[in-house]
Amino acid sequence: MANLDDIRNLNNEKGLNVSEIHQKTGFAHKTIKKYLDQDDFNLKPPIKEQRISILAPYHLIIDQWLNDDKKAKRKQRHTARRVFNRLREENVEFCVSYRTVANYVKAKRKQIYQPDCFLPLVHPGGEAQVDFGKADYIENGFRISGSYLVMSFPFSNTGYGLLFPGETAECLLEGMKLMFKHIGGVPTRIWFDNASSMVIKVKKGGDRILTESFLRFKNHYGFSAAFCNPASGHEKGHVENKVGYIRRNMLVPIPEFKSLQEYNKLQLARCDDDMNREHYKKGLLISELFGQEKPAFSSLPTVEYEVCRYDSVLADPYGKITLGKGTRTYSTMPAMAGTVVKVKQTALYVYILDAKLKTVVTHKRLYGDQKESMDWLPYLSQLAKRPRALKYTPIFKILPDNLQQHLQAATKSDCGKILKTIAKLTKQNNFGLVINAVNKTIERGVSDHDSIVAMYNQLNSPNIVLPHLKIPDGMPELPMNTHGSSEYDFLMHGGRQ
Repeated sequence: MANLDDIRNLNNEKGLNVSEIHQKTGFAHKTIKKYLDQDDFNLKPPIKEQRISILAPYHLIIDQWLNDDKKAKRKQRHTARRVFNRLREENVEFCVSYRTVANYVKAKRKQIYQPDCFLPLVHPGGEAQVDFGKADYIENGFRISGSYLVMSFPFSNTGYGLLFPGETAECLLEGMKLMFKHIGGVPTRIWFDNASSMVIKVKKGGDRILTESFLRFKNHYGFSAAFCNPASGHEKGHVENKVGYIRRNMLVPIPEFKSLQEYNKLQLARCDDDMNREHYKKGLLISELFGQEKPAFSSLPTVEYEVCRYDSVLADPYGKITLGKGTRTYSTMPAMAGTVVKVKQTALYVYILDAKLKTVVTHKRLYGDQKESMDWLPYLSQLAKRPRALKYTPIFKILPDNLQQHLQAATKSDCGKILKTIAKLTKQNNFGLVINAVNKTIERGVSDHDSIVAMYNQLNSPNIVLPHLKIPDGMPELPMNTHGSSEYDFLMHGGRQ
């Protein structure tokens, strides 16, 4: 282009003719004339000259083989080498190189197996996406391989994340319930994957059979549920990214705490604080954008939803039940052995209910490698009948040393009586306080029922301090009246001397 400009300048500005320009620049007369006569300087798209490939006569055959491969298993499809060998076997005149065949097969496969194109979506305010991520945490010194539920809002880039020990339906719904309550509203539409906690089956055409627990929750809060196509997590890409963001920024180092419920309350506040930063694209604070989409949320229902499930389970002869496809065992009470037991499960707890649906035993719900939860306190009455079995139970290990020694040295009858007293007091009182009272009583050399009850009342009854009685002014003083025994003797004889 620079040479063309020079030639035209010599002609237009200096008036040189073709021969003079030739003498000055050395370009051929034909080239100079061409540049001077040119009147279209639009940029032309590069066009690569298409040459007819030597493989062209075989293109239709190869295309047919590769299209037929779509119906075959992946390991039984044509490789480029197999296409090349087959062409040589079936065509005597075939004389094309392997490289030419391989290049064509590679290009054709890209056309046949064209990857899905991700569309840039516009997210209206008030919609959310939900997903789980994996994260360890330490609660009361125990390391748990748990999960965290994330709800993200693509319009504002807001995200909330809560820790849970698993990904059960109860964890999902409890986490969503806590987030709804915290933000003061319910997203109009929420995107999910096809987890078994929500979806029983994906039918032809995309319809889904949903679990009863999810349907109840969905209708209670009144949101619309949308589900991604199977194996298409990119359809809710915002929450996928938010899962990683929360893990990197809020779960490193590994969280350590005493109470998961208290930690999650603090975690919601931390997510609020995280909104005080600028949106990556819109130039406003995330908190401002979240405020803009809040009016689109639905109101919270007037009746609070209790996330739980009820089961009826047959207890074994030891009074134990199994939940979670028979993989996790929970104790009940000796009286429930061999009976059908009502059980209430939440995200974090399992409640054993009596016939009137009153909670009689509470367990922390088991997750991961945890296999059994045993509460021995309801078995105290049973142990009173078999006191020699006490030292083989976990209860014996938590007793004070003095009490352990006394129970081991006591007769079977005395040991049974002490255990019976502990069982009676524990039904209405704290087990630790009862054991303390029993230990104090034994230290004083007694161990009967009445002494243990008296010691418990002495240790745990409040000290009543009566206020000082103030005598009002003007109260007359009464003379001191004293009596000897003779007056009482007189009364004992009916007033006769």
